[in-house]
Amino acid sequence: MCGRYAASKNPADLVEEFEVVASPDKVLKPDYNVAPTKFVYAVMDRRPRQERAGTTAETASGEVRPDVRRELAIVKWGLVPSWAKDPAIGNKMINARMETVAEKPSYRGAFAKRRCILPADGYYEWYTPQDGPKGKNGKPLKQPFFIHPTDGSSLAMAGLYELWRDPSRDDDDPYAWLMTATVLTTTAEDSLGQIHDRMPLLVERERWSDWLNPEIDGKSSDPRDLLVPAAPGRLTAYPVSTLVNDVRHNGPELLDPIPIDDQPDALF
Repeated sequence: MCGRYAASKNPADLVEEFEVVASPDKVLKPDYNVAPTKFVYAVMDRRPRQERAGTTAETASGEVRPDVRRELAIVKWGLVPSWAKDPAIGNKMINARMETVAEKPSYRGAFAKRRCILPADGYYEWYTPQDGPKGKNGKPLKQPFFIHPTDGSSLAMAGLYELWRDPSRDDDDPYAWLMTATVLTTTAEDSLGQIHDRMPLLVERERWSDWLNPEIDGKSSDPRDLLVPAAPGRLTAYPVSTLVNDVRHNGPELLDPIPIDDQPDALF
């Protein structure tokens, strides 16, 4: 699964990198320990409200899609289906498995029409060495790793987003609608599979426009065909401090590698 990640880039850099034409008024602080239920940036192609209609978005091939534009939005991590009675359900829906996303009632609507990209510096995963040191409870201590693109680019994680209407609020209440998102996961490639058997699905740059295109709805083609697991060598993993275990810790020092000599021999 993907349960923590780092997202420290400022919105201006994300606007340029993902060719965004509309960005939110609010600016999120750099977050080196993104946890479920936090608010994060998401890139999406969507139709603006009626009064702002008439804009266009251009795909990588030059095709212009009327009334669709590339947005950088702020979403809450943990997808809340539109039909949910309690938004707390999102706490358990931070990941969607690629293998079943098109069939699961909680995700299939978003998968067909509301796909997004969640930009990240990288994500954290925990390795549990069976022959390593043990904690006070007698269980092996877990070692966190930071996994990120080798070339330093953003990790474009495939995601889905949903809009949930709070029935307790008036229509003109700015908090009447909640936008939420989930990260798609797949089987980890061999080297990363030593740390954890699942990993986020990545959207390669040349496929961004098609993945975000709401007109590709799964009827004539499967959007999952646009996604591939990271190729060997595409991502790099290194051990980091256990400070990341506590969400109250949040700073660039969380990304600092720790000496390999301190790590389980099984991984090196």
